[in-house]
Amino acid sequence: MAGKRNPWGKPPGGGDGGGSGDGGSGDAPETGGEGSGGGDAPPPRGPRNPWLPGGGNDRGRRSANIEDIFKGRGGPRRGGGSGGGGGGPSFRIPQRPDGKSWFPIAMAAILGVWIIATSIHFIQPREQGIVTWMGGQYSRTLNPGTEYTLPWPIQMVEVENVSVIRRNTIGEGEENLILTGDQNLVDLSYLVRWNIRDLVKFKFQLADPTETLQDAAESAMRAAVAETDLDTVLSGAGREQVETRVRSRMQGILDTYGAGIQVQGVEIARTEAPQQVIEAFNDVLAARQDAERNLNDARRYEQQVLARAEGSAAEFNEIYEQYRLAPQVTRRRLYYETMEAVLRDTDKTIIETEGVTPYLPLPEVQRRRNASQGPTLTVTPSEGQQAAQGGQ
Repeated sequence: MAGKRNPWGKPPGGGDGGGSGDGGSGDAPETGGEGSGGGDAPPPRGPRNPWLPGGGNDRGRRSANIEDIFKGRGGPRRGGGSGGGGGGPSFRIPQRPDGKSWFPIAMAAILGVWIIATSIHFIQPREQGIVTWMGGQYSRTLNPGTEYTLPWPIQMVEVENVSVIRRNTIGEGEENLILTGDQNLVDLSYLVRWNIRDLVKFKFQLADPTETLQDAAESAMRAAVAETDLDTVLSGAGREQVETRVRSRMQGILDTYGAGIQVQGVEIARTEAPQQVIEAFNDVLAARQDAERNLNDARRYEQQVLARAEGSAAEFNEIYEQYRLAPQVTRRRLYYETMEAVLRDTDKTIIETEGVTPYLPLPEVQRRRNASQGPTLTVTPSEGQQAAQGGQ
């Protein structure tokens, strides 16, 4: 192998040149030493090392190692050579055709998109927007449509739906005892419906408008129930009266505070007695219902009796008119009708008249007649007397 050159740039003997000094036997590019007998080593000849940065033409050729592969262009080399700089991979932003950087154009595009996105606002028909300077001082109100402001964060916009009906339920799922006008306790739960009337006042006048609304509702409800007895609160018509008064009181309180809230309505959902007295309360309600039912029955009977009496009076008036026209005939007819009504259901008929049998089996005769379906049997007083004598 003597005399043959290493294809990677080193002779087989391991040295670069023919110097015989102390540093000539080693690898000159790695140690940085110079041969004592021959000065600088002659430039190597042979194939170019593809693994070295820059091809390794400016220095002595040597084998590539893993550090050289991962080092960037101009990385530090052993032996303190003249070429060298900071290690690590280098990255550059692609340049425009004229050689300038794309960075200013990219930044300008991002800035333009940000300005457009934060300066144009589309407000829906049922919405309004509040514009503030840096999120603090009020600037103006945005109405439905397309509006323009300064970009964020110079001006900030907060959009609210001012037409939607909001609902707050008070007393649901818990005991909410309220004192009535007749010193009774009632457990109430109710619903408050409201919306935003003035968005500026709603946002800036009160610290917590929702909590203020709930406090005003509780105050108005307690005041209205305190003016009403328990029976009125429990009845349907009484509930409507209480709801109307509560709504009016709530609106007055909120207007005084400048809350910017419009109360749409109050609905009572539950009216019950406290749990401690619920059984006694139910007994009282049952007794009241029984009394009401008995009173209705009495009124119904009163109406029936009154109608019957009015009918009898009208009938008597008609009979009296006929009696005035023919007193004898009317008197006899009344007598016959009365006797017929009295003797209709009796089994025995006693007649105190001379020549007439004291006892006539009229029911038996009637039964026989009905059985035979024969002609009607008529017994005169004389025939009855003869029949009686013949029987003797």
